[in-house]
Amino acid sequence: MNGDPTIQEIGFILVPGFALMSFASASEPFRAANLIAGRDLYRIRVFGEADPVPSSSGMAAPAEPLPGRGSGLSMLFVCAGGGPRDWNRPEVHASLRRAATDGVRIGGISGGPYLLVAAGLMEGRRFTVHWEHAPALIEAFPTLRPEQARFVIDGNRLTCGGGVAPLDMMHALIAERMGAGFARRVADWYLHTEVSGAAGPQRASLSERFRVHHPVLVAVLEKMIGTIEAPLTRDAMARFAGVSPRHLDRLFAEHMGSSFGAQYRGIRLEQARRLVAQSPLSLAEIAFATGFSSAGHLSRRYLEAFGEPPGAARRARAGGGA
Repeated sequence: MNGDPTIQEIGFILVPGFALMSFASASEPFRAANLIAGRDLYRIRVFGEADPVPSSSGMAAPAEPLPGRGSGLSMLFVCAGGGPRDWNRPEVHASLRRAATDGVRIGGISGGPYLLVAAGLMEGRRFTVHWEHAPALIEAFPTLRPEQARFVIDGNRLTCGGGVAPLDMMHALIAERMGAGFARRVADWYLHTEVSGAAGPQRASLSERFRVHHPVLVAVLEKMIGTIEAPLTRDAMARFAGVSPRHLDRLFAEHMGSSFGAQYRGIRLEQARRLVAQSPLSLAEIAFATGFSSAGHLSRRYLEAFGEPPGAARRARAGGGA
């Protein structure tokens, strides 16, 4: 337990397969803050179910046992990569609940918010999760909706996407304690000259992702993403966009080199691919969640698009694949 009230102890529970970049982006700002201040403002502690904890790259981090009651922590983050099949961690869930009971601020990084949800700590809370894990979380916990944000601070709940998004959240937390000027110096230490706000996007805009700038197509693509479970017909989408079906077809052909149906199907198949990789849902449930009429229909389209059936893709990943 920390005996110096001027030092905040920041804990990180690392789940096997965590991403080193996410962990470094979350922990390093506190180390820089100590160097800039010339004294210890923060102390980092790393926890795990076993010692050491392997990262996604194979490098391992030494860890102490999971924290119990009275840990003395100011904040406790869980950092997780992989997918939901890797996150059935009752001991981690229990440790997070104990810390929450002690009044510790609880956080999740990358896939970490999924564990917070599974631990029952996010009911009625705003939160986010790495965009790659959002479909699986929504399917597993349909009453909860993560926000499409880089990070979310909701009182004593702190969540963010992975990669470099933790740099932005830790900037906000350091500014909260030490002031914006000091936090700016920490950001400059890492050449992090463009600090993003909480509501910043996790992914490139639709225009950049699809390399299209026509306003009708951007609106239609956004609608496609929002209606994956219950796809709209071509005529209904044209009415939504305020154009004729034939004009909509021309826009897709001219600007995207694709048809309306092929583009819509591709978006749904990418969602299905993420669910196959990350969720415990059956193929029939994934088919329903992505607007296909049956598991067989999904399997045929999946094979055409990705060169392997979804069942084989799932077995390969379960056996140690990507």
